[in-house]
Amino acid sequence: MTIRWAPLALLSLAAARGGQNEVPQWTRFEARFTSANHYVNPLQEINLEVEWTGPGGTRNVTGGFWDGGNTWKARFSPDQPGDWSYITRSTPEDSGLNGQKGAFRCVRYTGSNPLYRRGAVGVSADRRHFRQADGTPWFWLSDTAWNGVMKADAGNWEVYLKDRVVKGFTAIQFISTNYVAASGNADLRLAYTGKERIAVDPVFYEWMDERIDAINDHGMIAIPALIWTWISPMNPGIGLPDDQIILLARYMTARWGSHQVIWLLNGDGDYAGEKSERWKRIGRAVFGPPAHPGRIAGLHPMGRTWMIDWFLGEPWFSFNGYYSGHRGDPASLRWLTEGPVSQYWKRDPHYPDVNLEPNYEGINDRSPGATHVFNDHDVRRAAYWSLLVAPPAGVSYGAHGVWSWELKPHVPMAHPDTGMAPSWREAMNLPGSTQMKYLVKLFTSLEWWRLRPAPNQILDQPGQTDPARFVPLAVADDGSFSLAYLPVGVTVKIKSKLSGRARWFNPRNGEWSGERTFSHGTTEFAAPDSSDWVLWRAFTVSR
Repeated sequence: MTIRWAPLALLSLAAARGGQNEVPQWTRFEARFTSANHYVNPLQEINLEVEWTGPGGTRNVTGGFWDGGNTWKARFSPDQPGDWSYITRSTPEDSGLNGQKGAFRCVRYTGSNPLYRRGAVGVSADRRHFRQADGTPWFWLSDTAWNGVMKADAGNWEVYLKDRVVKGFTAIQFISTNYVAASGNADLRLAYTGKERIAVDPVFYEWMDERIDAINDHGMIAIPALIWTWISPMNPGIGLPDDQIILLARYMTARWGSHQVIWLLNGDGDYAGEKSERWKRIGRAVFGPPAHPGRIAGLHPMGRTWMIDWFLGEPWFSFNGYYSGHRGDPASLRWLTEGPVSQYWKRDPHYPDVNLEPNYEGINDRSPGATHVFNDHDVRRAAYWSLLVAPPAGVSYGAHGVWSWELKPHVPMAHPDTGMAPSWREAMNLPGSTQMKYLVKLFTSLEWWRLRPAPNQILDQPGQTDPARFVPLAVADDGSFSLAYLPVGVTVKIKSKLSGRARWFNPRNGEWSGERTFSHGTTEFAAPDSSDWVLWRAFTVSR
C-alpha cells in the first residue's frame, strides 16, 4: 500500500474556507506582498526580511523572496501552537514591502505525515544520530535524484516518489540550480543567469517548489545541494563570485526554509585548508539570520576526502557528510572500512556521519583500468559498511539513470566515464533499491542509534587479506545486541564475554533464519551460504 499524506495546499485551502487563519504545526504559512516599485533585478536591488513573533514572545527573523513581477512572498514553519504575528522590513524601504503586518494561529497537526506529526529533523543530544523534534530517532535513507527535481514532470515525479516511499526511503537529495550535468530544467529554464550580478528566474523555482512540496507530502525530507562546486565553471561554486553565491543561496533558503529540509551548502568540492575559510564565511552568511530556524546543514565533499576537521565548531555545521565514491579498488575499499570513517567517531566533538554518495548501482567502477559495473551486492556492501564502521546515522543510495534523470538510455551529460545509463524508470527498479527497504526495516526494528563499532570482537578479520571481505561489527552501547555484516558468506570467529541468541538476516530478501544459542568466549558463526549476510546477536545481560 502506498501512503500519501494530504498536501499542504489542501490544508491551507481548507482553513481558508473555514474562515480561519490557522496553520498546523510544522507545516507552512505563506504571506504575499506587492512591492510599490518595480525592480529590474530584485535580487540585487532590494532585500526583504520578516520578523515572526510567537507564543511567549519567541522571535525569529527569516528572509522573504521575489516571486515575479511585483510579487514577494515570505514563508514560515511554526514550531509551537498558539498565536503568531509578523512584521516586514525592506532595505531600501518600499511602501508595499516595509512595515507590513499580519497574524495567524498555529494549531496542532492531526494528520498522519510523520514530518508534521513528529516535527523537524535535528541532531540528537549525544550528536551521534538525527532525531525529530519530539525526540524520535530519524534514520537517514536518502536517494540521490540529483537532477530529478529539475528534470521530472509532475506525473513522473509522483511515480518515482511513490516507489521510494514503498521502499522505505526517508529523504531525497537533489541539486538546486543549473550545473555542469543539467544545463536547465525540463523546460530549459535556468535558475539564474549572469555572473557579476546574477538574476534569478522565479518560474524555474516555482517548478522546483512543486517537486519539493511533493517530497514533503510523501513524508520525506528534501535535501537540496545549494551550490554545486565541482571543477567546472558551469557550476555556481566555481563560476560565481562569493557575494553572488551568497545571494543565490539565501534566495533558496528563503524560498524553502519553511519546508522540511536538510541543507547541503555545496556539492562535490574540496573545502580543505585555506578553501575552508571561504566556505565557512559563505556558510555563516547563508545559514545565519535571516535563515529559517531549526534546519540543519552540512557539506557534500569530493570523493574520499575528509572535511570535518576544517569545520569543527562552525555554528551552522551540524553533521559530517562524506563521499566514499565510485571506485572498487583495494585502496578505495580500505578508505571506507579502515580509514577516517572508522576512526574519527571516537573523537570529540563528534557529529552524525553519513555517506552521502557510496557507489551507485549500475554505474561504471571508475578505478583506473576497471571494467566492472557496480551491482546490487556492491551497493549493499557499501551501505552496511557505512552504517557499522561508525555509529549509524543513515546512508544514501544512488542508481545510474535516476541520479541524472535520463528519459531514455543515455550517457549522462559531462560524465562519460560513468557509462550508459538506463532510463530513470528502469533504473528506479534496480534490485538494490528494493534491498534498501530490507536494510531500513532491519535497522528500524532495533534501537539502531545505540550501536557502536566493536571491530576487536572479530578474530581473524577476513578484510586483512582481502578488503572486499571486511566484516564490520557493532554492539549496542548497553550491551544488549550486535550486528555484523559479512560481504561474503564465510565462517567468522567472534569473541564475546556473554552468551546469547543469534540469527542470520538475508539482506537480499529481508528474511530471517532460525535462531540458535551461543556461549561466552569465542564462537564460530557459519553463514548459511556464500552470499552476503547480516548476523544479529542478542546477549543475556545481567541487570
